[in-house]
Amino acid sequence: MEKSNKLGLWILTALVVGNMVGSGIFMLPRSLAEAASPAGVMMAWLFTGFGVLMTALVFGNLALRKPKLTGGPQIYAKDLFKSGSQASTLTGYMSSWGYWVGNMAGNVAIITTFASYLSTFFPILTSSAKWFTIGSFTLKVGNGLTFAVCTILLWGTHFVILRGMEGAGKLNFVATAAKVIGFFLFILIGLFAFQKSNMLPMLAPRTDAAGHAIGLMKQVNNAAIATLWAFIGVESAVVFASRAKKQVDVKRATILGLFIALAIYIGISTLTMGMLNQHTLIHSDKPLIDAIQTVLGPIGGKILAGVGLISLLGSTIGWVMLSAEVPYQAAKQGVFLPIFKKENKKGLPAFSLIVTNSLGQLFIFSTVSNSISQAFDFVIYIATLSYLVPYFISSVYQIKLVVTGETYKGDKSRMLDGIIAVLSTIYSIWVIVAGTSDIKTFTYGMILIASGVLFYAPMLKARKKYNEEKAVSA
Repeated sequence: MEKSNKLGLWILTALVVGNMVGSGIFMLPRSLAEAASPAGVMMAWLFTGFGVLMTALVFGNLALRKPKLTGGPQIYAKDLFKSGSQASTLTGYMSSWGYWVGNMAGNVAIITTFASYLSTFFPILTSSAKWFTIGSFTLKVGNGLTFAVCTILLWGTHFVILRGMEGAGKLNFVATAAKVIGFFLFILIGLFAFQKSNMLPMLAPRTDAAGHAIGLMKQVNNAAIATLWAFIGVESAVVFASRAKKQVDVKRATILGLFIALAIYIGISTLTMGMLNQHTLIHSDKPLIDAIQTVLGPIGGKILAGVGLISLLGSTIGWVMLSAEVPYQAAKQGVFLPIFKKENKKGLPAFSLIVTNSLGQLFIFSTVSNSISQAFDFVIYIATLSYLVPYFISSVYQIKLVVTGETYKGDKSRMLDGIIAVLSTIYSIWVIVAGTSDIKTFTYGMILIASGVLFYAPMLKARKKYNEEKAVSA
């Protein structure tokens, strides 16, 4: 791999922050206000922040102790069982498959959200005027232009990455730095516009679909589910561990990125609750823009929409890079189709990038439909399992290392690492149970992950053929 494609601490940190602070931040204050009272929201941040910190410490520790297992948290699944066994290959493959599919869904959702924010400056993107009709299908001007914008962004990012991983990483760093500055300015403005009365009562009641009152701990549970997408991406530095200039930078970037993202999320969600009353916040389609407009007027909304575009641009670069890296690294570990190991002259996963973005393009075709927002809300929620399973696997794998003593010869940190791993495992189980309490969500989530079984046999056949050809050429 070319030296120019090695990533340093700050670029890795930018990938973590950029991937964590994506489209979700703009709707999170409303989602949290709907799920819980101010007291419930604060408790949810406390629990989830601590839980994800434990998980981040697990990621960083494994990156140092198992530097050869690269490509993301899902790759540890194959080492839970005896090397070379069917169980090892199957769990490694299924975990990688689910994680890859989840990445694609999340990435395309970010791209379509970019087009949505762009409509603030170009209202024609929401135009309902008819463009043309073919049979019973009518394409509206807004939907057609949205499709074009999403396609250009996807493939524009594709070619930027192909020019060099470090160059794409630097562009993501600039975008991430700009949005971090923008969000911290929002926090400063929010401190002056904050009204304590909007936060009262702290223990305001919430009701379920049947109209029954929801207690505080149930509110915390619901809010914790809402914050889940705030933390997706904390493993970004781990995915690119093989491209890091120093392995220790992977752990440093993961922890540093988590704290930066946490400061942004907690600051913005709390201050937004203080800038808008709870009723207005719960019924807002654009809570951050509505909040800033109470202070700066319409011009403030335009500025924040611009920050949103920068935020989403950086997230798109980071997630496209990550989405292509996952099957590429999995193939190098022997748990994915060997063809995904193909690189270009710069050592970049060219084949994986093409396949990943081509499948993403198929998702983007759905923007010609009027139900794009509902469809992607559902897909993203279902895809949550694709992330939670690898998080859980990583924690269990860390426990395995602690119990067996592997990599811990003479190391005094064994007990501490064990405690961290157990806490991380408990957190993962809690969120998995909370997120799949609805049987419909659980069923469709498992179907999404299990769909990889259809390609498992071809993967084994292709891997066997690849190994035979490699042996002959040797």
